[in-house]
Amino acid sequence: MEKKYIVRAKVGDEKFVKYHVNNLVLFTKFLDEKFAGWRWFNVYIKDTEKQIANFTSKNRPTTRYV
Repeated sequence: MEKKYIVRAKVGDEKFVKYHVNNLVLFTKFLDEKFAGWRWFNVYIKDTEKQIANFTSKNRPTTRYV
C-alpha cells in the first residue's frame, strides 16, 4: 500500500500550489523542473490533513516516505 500525502508548496513570492503525492523525492525533482525558485513545502497526512513534515529547497527529503 502506497502512502499518500497532501503537499502544499510555496513556489513564488505569493504563489502556492497543492498536490497529492506518494513519492517525496520525485516530487522534489518535479518542483525543481516546474518551479525552479520554489522555497519550501509542507507534508500532510491525506485523510486527516495533519502536518507531519516540512522541507526546503536546501533541506530536501532523502526518502520516498516520511
